[in-house]
Amino acid sequence: LRKYKLDDDEWNLLEQLHDIDILKILKDAMPYFSRATPNLATVIPTMDLIDKKLTTYSLNPKYSPAICATVSLAKRTLNQYYQLTDSTEVYRIAM
Repeated sequence: LRKYKLDDDEWNLLEQLHDIDILKILKDAMPYFSRATPNLATVIPTMDLIDKKLTTYSLNPKYSPAICATVSLAKRTLNQYYQLTDSTEVYRIAM
């Protein structure tokens, strides 16, 4: 079991992850986006909020480079979904 013991750096990363509420935001967004009738009027502002949070966390020097890089990857993934919405007819009609 000793090989699974966390060292101080790993505990520090866990504390930083606990401090970041983006994990809760993403957890809450999943069922919200997966419900039967999400619509652009609610989805786009939610994506904007998530994007803002991801940007804030990815640029915050208080967090380790590993966390900032991971959050940046999540932001890139969100932006890919954003680009997909831009290419839909429904989005263009709504805008």
